[in-house]
Amino acid sequence: MLRKKFENHKIILASGSPRRQEFFRTLDLDFEIRLKEIEEIFPETLKSLEITDYLAELKASAFEGELLEKELLITSDTLVWLNGKALGKPTGYEDAFKMLQELSNQTHEVITSVCFKTKDKSEIINDITKVTFGHLSEEAIKFYLDNYKPFDKAGSYGIQEWIGLVGITKIEGSYTNVVGLPTEKVYRYLLNFNF
Repeated sequence: MLRKKFENHKIILASGSPRRQEFFRTLDLDFEIRLKEIEEIFPETLKSLEITDYLAELKASAFEGELLEKELLITSDTLVWLNGKALGKPTGYEDAFKMLQELSNQTHEVITSVCFKTKDKSEIINDITKVTFGHLSEEAIKFYLDNYKPFDKAGSYGIQEWIGLVGITKIEGSYTNVVGLPTEKVYRYLLNFNF
């Protein structure tokens, strides 16, 4: 459905995430990947989805002045929000270990913002999913980090991986949002999109 709608346009996904790329393929979209190095720094006054909105827009603004008439750029940012604190991607093993310990026996929010940018305008949609972990033992955390190396993931985990299967007791909201893209919202947005 979307492929036909956008057959005379070019969709550009500015994300190196293999999971987001796979979602776009599954949505039956033709797209190209364009990446830019962005320092993901945000003002400390921002909270929750203000952070992901800001970073998704920041990633899109790197392409300012480069987009052509029939091009649509899509950028995205995901973070884990726990007890008033943002958990992004871990800096290394120790950091990832600490994050997973913090997530044990807690409910956190996974927040994703998606920015759609054309030559003339940009718009942001976002989604929040609540995820609850049961108890994660030190043994389980070590096993997961050693075997899955989730160092490129917000909050140091992938819901679709071993830790999600054995550790998550409850999820409220979009599953795909936790993986990194609220596909249902993105699909609906694109379906109604007008250049």
